[in-house]
Amino acid sequence: MHSTAARLSSDRRDILLVALVIPLHGPAGIVGPSCELSAQLAVEELNAAGGILDREVRLVVVDGGAEPRRVADEVEGLVALGAVDAVVGWHTSAVRQALAPRIAHRVPYIYTAQYEGGEETPGVFLTGETDVQQLAPAMRLLSEATGARRWCTVGSDYVWPRVTARTARRFAAECRSSVVDEVFVPLGTEEFGPALRRVEACGADAVLMLLLGDDAVRFNRAFTAAGLHQHCIRLSTHMDENLLLATGAEASEGLWATAGYFDSLMTSESLSFGHRYARRFGDEAPVAGSLGESCFEGILLLGALAEQRRSLAGPPRPDDSICYEGPRGALRLRGNHLEQRLYLARADALDFEITAQL
Repeated sequence: MHSTAARLSSDRRDILLVALVIPLHGPAGIVGPSCELSAQLAVEELNAAGGILDREVRLVVVDGGAEPRRVADEVEGLVALGAVDAVVGWHTSAVRQALAPRIAHRVPYIYTAQYEGGEETPGVFLTGETDVQQLAPAMRLLSEATGARRWCTVGSDYVWPRVTARTARRFAAECRSSVVDEVFVPLGTEEFGPALRRVEACGADAVLMLLLGDDAVRFNRAFTAAGLHQHCIRLSTHMDENLLLATGAEASEGLWATAGYFDSLMTSESLSFGHRYARRFGDEAPVAGSLGESCFEGILLLGALAEQRRSLAGPPRPDDSICYEGPRGALRLRGNHLEQRLYLARADALDFEITAQL
């Protein structure tokens, strides 16, 4: 193995390989294409400007939609062989928890998904939004704007929704509301009848939707078909334009989302990114959305970390002086998390209308 690693290293002294861990199948596979294209655009733009540390950046795509231990085995194998120099990706917290202890002390690991917070493994850096940043202001604003006070959480049965549900209970109390029920379903659930009956039975007027990809799409359609949208709003921290398009305009009434980026964000940085993305991949490409665009941010942060240290050897330490500009604006690390602006948006047919900055 050591001779193989040495040969790989000598064969690519001018190439920097990044494992891009994104879902290519399963419930979250719907966002995989936008994640890959966004990361590809970031790599192409970095390479046009000289790469990272004067090395050409190339992506090695790994399917993060597999069982967490299997994903961790594959990525750890690449790291052990010296076949990748860093890991970037959007995937579930279950995959992150399996992967981080096995690689973060060897190479930089940048996790780009919105998540439940609390990740402190040395060598892990996080560009995504956290529940603490999003939920408290979003729930408060929606309670004030709509009068919703009785929340029901519907989430997938794994770490992110479970931890977020606990956070939501605390925030609901702070805005004079309450969580009256919590329903957790397996990843890949296709029949939401039992969950919808729970929503109706508890008298909820707001649903905190903590579902991934296709699961969220199916839930939205079933929710509307049951007529619950007529008296109950939905809030998601994982809903982007690709999922909204799959949901359909007829099932988007009363749907809200919160994120650090939307395609409808009218800033110079976001408009420029949208123009470059469309010019590179064409009008038929999947929308970047907040989930895919996060991988663009992840590649940019990797470049900023490397330039700050002039090396990618070993895991970089948190450094509050590291900053860069991307589609989300001027961003800075605070500890190992990216500090960014967050927004609340309302679904308007097949697009999101931003209503507030959180």
